[in-house]
Amino acid sequence: MDYTQILHTLQNAIPTAIWYLIPFFLVAAVIKSPWFKGKAGEAVVNLSAKLFLDKTRYHLIKNVTLLTEDGTTQIDHIIVSRYGVFVVETKNMKGWIFGNAKQRYWTQKIFKYSQKFQNPLHQNYKHVKTLQNLLDLGDEQVFSVVVFVGDSTFKTAMPENVTHGGGYVRYIKAQTEQRLSDGEVQRVIEAIESGRLAATFRNHRKHVSHVKKIVARNDSGFRGRNDWKSNN
Repeated sequence: MDYTQILHTLQNAIPTAIWYLIPFFLVAAVIKSPWFKGKAGEAVVNLSAKLFLDKTRYHLIKNVTLLTEDGTTQIDHIIVSRYGVFVVETKNMKGWIFGNAKQRYWTQKIFKYSQKFQNPLHQNYKHVKTLQNLLDLGDEQVFSVVVFVGDSTFKTAMPENVTHGGGYVRYIKAQTEQRLSDGEVQRVIEAIESGRLAATFRNHRKHVSHVKKIVARNDSGFRGRNDWKSNN
C-alpha cells in the first residue's frame, strides 16, 4: 500500500472539505445568535397577527424606533385599533420562566442553570410611555403586551397581558370596548409613521449602542446589590 499517496490525497482533500463545512458553521452560528432569535420571535408575532387579526380593524406597525429624552427606544410591534393601541414586546426564550408583575427581575431556568433578566413588563413600560407622549393618549387607551415565543414554560402565574405564542391575539381580541374613533385610529397611525426614526443602519447602530449602555448599567447595579447582600 502506498501510504505516501494516501497521505497526499488526504492533504489535498481536507481543505476542500473544510470549505464545504464553513457555510454550515456560519448558519449554525447565526441561528444561535440573539439577533436571529429576536427575528424569529418577531416573525411568530407577525404571522399570528396576519392570520388571526382582521386587517380592516387591526393595523400592525413593526420595528418602530422613537426618540426619548436619554436616547432612543425600539418597539417590536404596535397594533392600532379602535379598541386601543397595543404595544407588543417579544421574548424568544426557552426553559422555565419565573416572575410576577412587581418583580424587577425574572428568572429563566434551564435544568440546573438559571439567570436573571429584566422584567419585560418594566421594559415595555418605557415603550408605552414614550408612545403615549407621542400620541397624547391616556392609560386606558394604550395596552402593554408581552409575548414569549420558543420552548419556554411559565412556572408562576402571569398577568393576563403576558402571553405565550399566539395567546397575545386572544388578549387583544378580548378588548372589545371602543377607545378610539376611526379618525383617531388614522391619526395615531400617521403620528407613529411620521414620528419614527428611519430604518437605517446608522440609527440601528445608535440604538444598539444605547441599549448596551443601559444593560451594562443595570448589570452593574444588580451585581452591586448582590455583593451588598452577600456582605451583610
